[in-house]
Amino acid sequence: MKLPETQVAVVEAASATEVRTVESLADELDHKPASITRAAFELEDEGLLDVIESTDESVSLTDEGRTYLEDGLPEIRLYEAALEAADGDPVEMGEVIGASGLEGGAVDIALSNLARKGYGEIDSGEISPDPDADPDADEEVTALEAIESGDADLVAEDTLDQLERRGLIERSERTVRSVQLTDEGVTALMEGIEVAEAVDRLTSELLTSGEWRDVEFSEYNVAADAPDIDGGKHHPLRSMAERVKDVLVGMGFEEMQGPHADAEFWINDCLFMPQDHPARTHWDQFALDVPPMGALPDGVRERVEGAHREGVGEDGQGYHSPWGEEMARQIDLRGHTTSLSARYLSGIAEGDLEPPQRYFSIEKAYRNDEIDATHLLEFFQIEGWVMAEDLSVRDLMGTFTEFYEQFGITDLQFKPTYNPYTEPSFELFGEHPVTGEVVEIGNSGIFRPEMLEPLGVDCDVMAWGLALERLMMLVTGAEDIRDVHGTLVDLDYLRTEEVRY
Repeated sequence: MKLPETQVAVVEAASATEVRTVESLADELDHKPASITRAAFELEDEGLLDVIESTDESVSLTDEGRTYLEDGLPEIRLYEAALEAADGDPVEMGEVIGASGLEGGAVDIALSNLARKGYGEIDSGEISPDPDADPDADEEVTALEAIESGDADLVAEDTLDQLERRGLIERSERTVRSVQLTDEGVTALMEGIEVAEAVDRLTSELLTSGEWRDVEFSEYNVAADAPDIDGGKHHPLRSMAERVKDVLVGMGFEEMQGPHADAEFWINDCLFMPQDHPARTHWDQFALDVPPMGALPDGVRERVEGAHREGVGEDGQGYHSPWGEEMARQIDLRGHTTSLSARYLSGIAEGDLEPPQRYFSIEKAYRNDEIDATHLLEFFQIEGWVMAEDLSVRDLMGTFTEFYEQFGITDLQFKPTYNPYTEPSFELFGEHPVTGEVVEIGNSGIFRPEMLEPLGVDCDVMAWGLALERLMMLVTGAEDIRDVHGTLVDLDYLRTEEVRY
């Protein structure tokens, strides 16, 4: 039997009675592990070798774990300081912390683990150390020492779990491949195996010399393992944004752009939102510690102030609540991209606009929301509006029906709601394809006269703010937006998510 040189070396080094790892064969034969692995799989296909795969878990100390191994666990340092200072009585926490030399986050770590391990009690700002506690028998210290010396397999699993939760160790897994000769491999060795001259490509030299007739060409094993290479690709959310943009441009819309940080005047005041509205506090929006915006456009500013104080039209009431230019000029991160709509409708962004007009934006907005499966502190809003005569809710619903049909969503639900800047107003809902849950996907309505007249608009404007992330969840079936976007993003999902268009 003739085999390529590397395969012959692997067969001769393998054993029928002993399982040998690819790493050990690579060291012995002075070959790269990848070439030994490739040869092993090729020999397995020939029936000469068995390739055995197993998982090897390794445990190592983090930088924090190594620091605690050298300096002592924070709770033990705190206990020893308390024991020395207590003299049988409770001692002030501040005194013990100072004596322990702990600083910053290590203090909280020490306090939370002191009672858990039975080293003492904390009550009313005083620490009572247990004189019978034995830090020398601390299982976590013993475990850190064992891991550092390479004896992690001697550490109990629950102790490893606790150390991992504390961020003191890192666990990693790798696939270990080993080989063993089969009966066919033993027979082949006994009968004799020769090295065959093998080439992996047909060259011009082989053709011109005629040597191609006497060589053996290597076969490609398309099933052999290869290293994973994660090339660059568009983020699924960015791809969804581009798809939305194509759909809206196809529906005749133009794109708006504007500042992420803007004056409250454009973010809230122009939207007829009173300055004492709870949504304008730091609990809902992010204020920036920067100088306020300069002078606001006089005509628009005066009309917006008038709408807030007295209302619009003969029956207008306004809010009869405080309104001040100082607050209107404060800079915030926009909580919605309707601030762009206000800039465009007022003529500040593009000059005076004559109906009919259609505009949209797909931009980030920022809100101090509680983070959960459908909320992040920043999100993409699909802002849009249509300026025309005699618009109605039917026009608005028809626009949504046409838009969402482009994404295969045909089960829209509408619910009346209240917005300070639209009347009538309604929310949009769609059914999640995996969970079956009905998810809010947007808000919309017809802009009120109290918003339009101060901006100089004398015809109807229907508008909406739709959630790009929610749309992506309905299209892809993603159940938690934190897996797709943000600090907890699932990288495997981003690498493997299929292209949708």
